[in-house]
Amino acid sequence: MKPRLFSIRPGVLACALVVAGCSCVAAPSTDWPQFRGPKASGLADGASLPTTWSVETRTNVRWQTPIPGLGHASPIIWKDRIYIASAVKPGAKPDLKIGLYGSGDSYTEKEPHQWRLLCLDKLSGKILWDKLGHEAVPRLERHTKATHCNSTPATDGQRIVAMFGSEGLFCFGMDGQKLWHKDLGKLHAGPYNAPQMQWGFATSPVLHNGKVIVQCDTLSEHFLAVFDVNDGRELWRTARDEVTAWSTPIVAESPEHAQIIVNGWKHIGGYDLATGRELWKLKEGGDIPVASPILWRDRVILTSGHGKYRPMRAVRLDASGDVTPSEMGATNQAVVWCHPRKGNYIQTPIAVGNLLWGCLDNGIVTCFDAMTGKVHYEERIGGGNQGFTSSPVSDGKHLYFTGEQGDVFAVPAVEKFSVTATNKLGGLCLSTPAISDGVLFFRTTENLLAIGTKSRGD
Repeated sequence: MKPRLFSIRPGVLACALVVAGCSCVAAPSTDWPQFRGPKASGLADGASLPTTWSVETRTNVRWQTPIPGLGHASPIIWKDRIYIASAVKPGAKPDLKIGLYGSGDSYTEKEPHQWRLLCLDKLSGKILWDKLGHEAVPRLERHTKATHCNSTPATDGQRIVAMFGSEGLFCFGMDGQKLWHKDLGKLHAGPYNAPQMQWGFATSPVLHNGKVIVQCDTLSEHFLAVFDVNDGRELWRTARDEVTAWSTPIVAESPEHAQIIVNGWKHIGGYDLATGRELWKLKEGGDIPVASPILWRDRVILTSGHGKYRPMRAVRLDASGDVTPSEMGATNQAVVWCHPRKGNYIQTPIAVGNLLWGCLDNGIVTCFDAMTGKVHYEERIGGGNQGFTSSPVSDGKHLYFTGEQGDVFAVPAVEKFSVTATNKLGGLCLSTPAISDGVLFFRTTENLLAIGTKSRGD
């Protein structure tokens, strides 16, 4: 039976409340299979992306396609197909409050929602199919800047896994047919010191060698778990003593073992992928962990915000045991360098070559030497007039920072600050873009846009 679509004006909100990943040099790739692409790096080195475009004149705009509903999930790409998730409800498009504000208010929505998975043709932007994954009244509320579809799906070319928050973990075939569903319970994601608030779940699933990795750090559930992608069977679950986190874990492989690295406040650290055994841990930082860990050579870069500290720090991947220094800012054999007050709150950092960038939600960009932690510059983009939620991506030559109002700043990936160009998307944008074959794919409140250099024959 053909899925029933709600009759609404096509609309999209794209955002990644959370951003996740690993930053290391990644080879050029057609595929962008998870949040922040190959190895969750945010990097498509050698992609030769355009630095200027115009939605009004369609200069370097390949296509734009309306996407129904409201979702913060970023697009993912496998070969010539784009997959995107959204939460659709009847009537007008749900409210969304962007900008820089400290309110922790949430929206209560009692209408049934449809969690949908869409597939688009990468070349033309045509919607090839639109499948219903789940339909229900949302179990919990969402933050005024969040949605009921915050988490980005992941694919290995055979399966697509999607986390719909308190509605559960879902697995689909590449044709959109639902294969299995795991109910993980009500995931009450709010601040630990204000349990009456509900902000929504935002951690994205990770798909690695047939295993689905899910980090559930909420007020109601505290665990890291791995499931078999073929049938949803739980392979292991490790309990965690943690506050709510919205960050996505990453996988780091070495000759000794593959480890899952998670961000947090009480318990940042690495777990053995095969068994769930804790390998190392680190405490303290910002008490609302949103940014995801990233990889750089033999290190993991970790940052978090809110509260007394917002550190940016580098930890060796061969760390073992409790590696927490005696005080914030100190180093030891495992913690290579640390800046207690130069980290990020929402955005996940990105590394290109030997340089590392972080961006605050108010647009202050800091460039570090990834090896030593030396600060090359701290500069503001956006004039302080808009928030920044989307995490940066890069083609190895420029960084692309996207403001919530849809302004995209192309910044050279060098240690001296400048802005090559500022471009507009024509809509609100809180979602981290995807890159494939020299094209940037942005999700705005209205459309999915393909931004790529046009030849004369296009």
